[in-house]
Amino acid sequence: MSRARCIVVVIALGALPLGRICAEPLTAIIHARAQTMTAETLIDDATIWIRDGRIHKIATGIVPPAGRGVLDAAGRIVTPGLMNAGTRLGLVEVSAVSETVDHAVSEGALGAAFDVRFAINPNSTLIPHVRADGLTRALSYPQASAVAPFAGSGVVLHLGPGPDLIDRPRAGMFVVIGGMSAAQAGGSRAAQWILLRNALEEARRYQPAKGVGVPRDQLSNRLDIEALAPVLAGEMPLGIEASRESDLRQAVALAEDFRIRLVLLGAAEAWRLAGLLADRRIPVVLDPTANLPATFDAIGARADNAALLAAAGVTIAFSIPGIQMSHNAGTAIREAAGLAVAAGLPRLEALRAITINPAMIWGIDDHYGTIEPGKQADLVIWDGDPLEPSSTPTDVIVQGEPMSLATRERALTDRYAPARAGDRWPPGYR
Repeated sequence: MSRARCIVVVIALGALPLGRICAEPLTAIIHARAQTMTAETLIDDATIWIRDGRIHKIATGIVPPAGRGVLDAAGRIVTPGLMNAGTRLGLVEVSAVSETVDHAVSEGALGAAFDVRFAINPNSTLIPHVRADGLTRALSYPQASAVAPFAGSGVVLHLGPGPDLIDRPRAGMFVVIGGMSAAQAGGSRAAQWILLRNALEEARRYQPAKGVGVPRDQLSNRLDIEALAPVLAGEMPLGIEASRESDLRQAVALAEDFRIRLVLLGAAEAWRLAGLLADRRIPVVLDPTANLPATFDAIGARADNAALLAAAGVTIAFSIPGIQMSHNAGTAIREAAGLAVAAGLPRLEALRAITINPAMIWGIDDHYGTIEPGKQADLVIWDGDPLEPSSTPTDVIVQGEPMSLATRERALTDRYAPARAGDRWPPGYR
């Protein structure tokens, strides 16, 4: 590591800073209550040994490596870094300012070929904000494209330092189906399903290596057709955002007909077909706060959707719509996970839904999502229960590197705090 990072070590008894440790790099976390996500219970007084940005060993009673880069968790809970399974991070800064919004395209020829990885902004002020809330990974995906019903492809981000945040490009192809999005396809969800099926069929017939090109009557252009090839090959999941039971069943049928990997997003009425989804091993990214219908597509919304799906054996993960997909993407999923527990979801399953489950759904579970040897050291030390909204991280580590918890919001608070009203220097000079 090219530079040292200094972190304040604080122990719970008295909450007094005992000094500063310069991590060059961080080599171990000691006295942790580790929620590994591989065990049912916490590992008390655990030592997490870190080497080259990855977890080398975790156990009780092991002697940490010698050196200065040892962080004392002082009995606090340590979890994997959290992951939000559906955000717009890196794609929007101020939603009312069009030049800062890159998650949708309304004109032109791009449909399935719309790929948001080329617009990810590593200098977004929202990234330090959500990272300070414990988020270290996130799926960032498009809202809409110019060709219905496709939105385009999304990416998995690692929220660490540096200009390259992309962990997994083209992590999924996304489609939006439902009453509120039907206008782009002519006004009926039936048209959305016909267009989607036709696009997949055209992509299946397209075989340029065998001299079979695009027929003259093909609706899809070459870029869109080629973008769908990984979906048909099983290399990329198709994420279908829909809420109504009839649409969810259509999605399952489409996945069977084309033998593709399916992920359902939104899925307010997924509890109605929980057994079918479990049997087909179809994961669901849902909003646990959706307990009332926001649209006519979600008349069957209920607070225990997550609990019912998990009880049936469905793999679930969380994403909260609206501004929670950017500004509050970290705190929102923690609060949502806590609400899911209140509605009957076991606590460990709620934690899985914001760590290892989204990693499995979006294809990064080989290096992220649990605290075990070989995984990247994305870790969060909490000052309380991670599912309690008033709890906050004391330390956030991404790929073995301690992150600053400073945010623009905190800098503005410090600059304009009432206690500083009598300062002789104006805010711009502080």
